[in-house]
Amino acid sequence: MRAVCWHGANDVRVETVPDPKILNPRDAILKITATTICGSDLHIYDGYIPSMQPGDIIGHEFMGEVVEVGQEVRKLKRGDRVVTSSIIGCGQCYFCQHQEWSLCDNSNPNGWMQEPLFGHGTAGIFGYSHLFGGYAGAQAEYVRVPFADYGCVKVPDGLSDEQALPVSDAFPTGYMGADLCNIKPGDVIAVWGAGPVGQFAMRSAYLLGAERVIAIDRIPERLAMAKNHSKAEIINYEEIDAGEALKEMTGGRGPDACIDAVGLEAHGTGLMGFYDEAKQAVRLETDRPHVLRQMILACRKGGTLSIMGVYAGFIDKMPMGAAFNKGLKINMGQMYGQKYMPKLLEHVVNGDVDSSDVFTHQMPLTEAKQAYEMFKHKRDNCIKVLLRP
Repeated sequence: MRAVCWHGANDVRVETVPDPKILNPRDAILKITATTICGSDLHIYDGYIPSMQPGDIIGHEFMGEVVEVGQEVRKLKRGDRVVTSSIIGCGQCYFCQHQEWSLCDNSNPNGWMQEPLFGHGTAGIFGYSHLFGGYAGAQAEYVRVPFADYGCVKVPDGLSDEQALPVSDAFPTGYMGADLCNIKPGDVIAVWGAGPVGQFAMRSAYLLGAERVIAIDRIPERLAMAKNHSKAEIINYEEIDAGEALKEMTGGRGPDACIDAVGLEAHGTGLMGFYDEAKQAVRLETDRPHVLRQMILACRKGGTLSIMGVYAGFIDKMPMGAAFNKGLKINMGQMYGQKYMPKLLEHVVNGDVDSSDVFTHQMPLTEAKQAYEMFKHKRDNCIKVLLRP
């Protein structure tokens, strides 16, 4: 089969690799009908995620048709059209039983690699380095899905690939970001990052009862989508100081909750922005925490920070004194896909959310390198690319 393989920073190639096989009786094999590039894939593309090896197949947001199932798969059969969580959960451990799927005890055979960094191992993730299990990714023609009864959700009749695909990762990530805000009627929610996850966080905040949503970004087409499709008020942080603008827009109090939909490659301005980029470039700091600093200072006293942007390692110059003295609550983590996916499919079926409009481009899988470059550099007003094997 053909698949997108990583060979180093800014080097991905579409190569011929062996087809996946059933390795465990709980596996399923999917023929991929649609996949996409996630913002967190760019962290791999840019070389910031450790333990990648040349030839690794990447990609974790996907859907397809079941073509083979293991003997112990009970809920799926050949021919089923499914969307699959990017997070791999066993369904049986303490954490899966408590709907904390990305903390699964059993799906990551390389959890031992994480223990020195994280203290404990976490769940496996498709195509996201050997640190997260070394699983082959889904930017490919076929993929093996472990624990398939728990990871795959059947797509309701009538939904297009464009509508269903975001339910694999971007939509539940954004929704969890809003859910972690513990939104109450009348709340004002600020979202840093107006990419696909940020757009879904904005829409989810309204679904959960927010009165106002404010988007912070610098890319005009993303801000336009936030305003016109996600119904958010907008701040271009290159034109105005986001912290001061948020104070003015909230009567001096600050947002009730702030969502980070950016992660470790946040763009900063001024001296601190240069400081983060310089330290990350020479690997004296793994992540750029500009958004985190800004959220801590901007959030109202007693408010909530929800962190859904991916962070990989270590950061510095964090204003922990401000977070402590303001009594901020901080929630974060890889998304609990299996918890949210059925509910989100219902929202799409009911027309509560248009999940398809984040796709501004469609390209064949063979043009993955061009798609990565376009998405990374935001060329041609690109917000999200759907890849067809």
